[in-house]
Order: sequence, then C-alpha cells, then structure tokens
Amino acid sequence: MSRIKDKFADLQGKGEKALVAYITAGDPSLEKTEELCIALAAAGVDILEIGTPFSDPTADGPVIQAAALRALKRGTTLEAVLGMAERIRKIAAIPLVLFGYYNPIFSYGLKRFADRSQEAGIDGVLVVDLPPEESRELRRYTDQRGIDFITLIAPTTEDGRIRDITARAAGFLYYISITGITGTKTPEIADIERDVARIRKVSSLPVVVGFGISTPAQAAAIAPHADGVVVGSAFVRMIEENSGRDDMVEKVAKFAGEIKRAI
Repeated sequence: MSRIKDKFADLQGKGEKALVAYITAGDPSLEKTEELCIALAAAGVDILEIGTPFSDPTADGPVIQAAALRALKRGTTLEAVLGMAERIRKIAAIPLVLFGYYNPIFSYGLKRFADRSQEAGIDGVLVVDLPPEESRELRRYTDQRGIDFITLIAPTTEDGRIRDITARAAGFLYYISITGITGTKTPEIADIERDVARIRKVSSLPVVVGFGISTPAQAAAIAPHADGVVVGSAFVRMIEENSGRDDMVEKVAKFAGEIKRAI
C-alpha cells in the first residue's frame, strides 16, 4: 500500500480524522519551509501538502497568492522544492503531496517530474488546473511510479461528474467546501454533510474537506462529516505574520497541534 493509504487505514483503526496541512514552499525561505514541515509532522499533522509557488495561482486566495509571489521572488523553483522534499523524506515518514499548477510541471518535463518526484519520496500530486480528462499525459508517468493523483470535487459538481472523477481517482478525494478561492469564505456544515454523502455513494476513497477552515473549532465541527480536514491559508497567514520571529516554527507547530486535538 502507499503511504497515503496506510495513513488513512491507521487513522481509521484508531478512530481519528486526518489533519492535512498546506504550506507554500519557499515562504519565508526553503530552509524555513523544511523546518516547518518536520515540526508539523512532529506536532501531529497527518499529511503535508507542499505548495509549489506559481505566478498565476488561480484557485488560491490573497494570502496564498502573496506567499507564492514572495517565494518566487526568492528564487523558489520546482526542482528546489523536490530537493527539499527529498531531505524531509529522509527524516519523516509523513505522506507528502505536491500541490501546484500544471505549467511548472509541463515546463519541467512530465517524465522527468515523475522520476524526480518518486526519487524525492512524493506520495501524491494535486494539480489544481489539470482536470481528470486531461490528466492522462501526466498520469502515464506518475501512476507507474506509485504517485497518487489527488482529485478535487466542488460543491457544484453534479452526481454524474462525481462518478466520472472518482472512477479515476487515487489516494484521497479533496472536497472543496466553498465556491471560490481559498481562505475567503466559511463553509456550511449542512452543505458538507450533503456533498460528502453524495461522494461516498460512489467511492470508498477517503474524503477530506478543505478551503475556508481556519480554526480548531471549525475543524472540529467539520471533521465528523469527513475523513479529514485541510488547513492552508491559516498556516500561511501565521507564517507570514511571524516570519521575523525566532519562535515562528514553534508557534505554527503549536497551532497545528491544537487543530489535531480538536478533530
């Protein structure tokens, strides 16, 4: 089994829900991102989503957009992010998901990307702007290397479309709890409960809920209706606000621990 599948099986056996944490690689620096990833794993985060900065992050809200621009200005590249992931993998067994957009991957080279990701210990990729029907070109390489292709499902996704998406999905399903961009709205519990139930009718893959979850209380309210929650903008905002402090890594890890305990 993959590290992602093993993680969800382990959590299910213990009656726990997954905390998936997103942070933008290279903000405030790759060195700090590496420290943060290791600290978050130690604090109880179950899966790390490592955001590869891109100049036009259309799915992301202003907090993550700003972080991506700061990272790009510091020279953060896809190759550098994969190198960082490889160093993390030597220390921590936590599942690593590379989150990003198709243009940097296409420019890097699809086979080269798959080979390097496998070498670096990447467990899954989530390519925001690559719909399932256009993913074959990339998946012909990543699937062969055991890298899960994580798929997004939106509140507006119709039942037939959900069936099509889940038929080709791997790892886990990422349910977007709001319409719009990350970190800008608060999800509605009733909507999440309804849509996760729709997804579970056609797929046995774990379902995690993301977009708009920023506090332990929100995470605690949503977790009973899914297999896990994704927190991103709240971590990225905290990193930005504390980037000049010596205890930034400790503060972010403490916040992660609070969310994990809440769910």
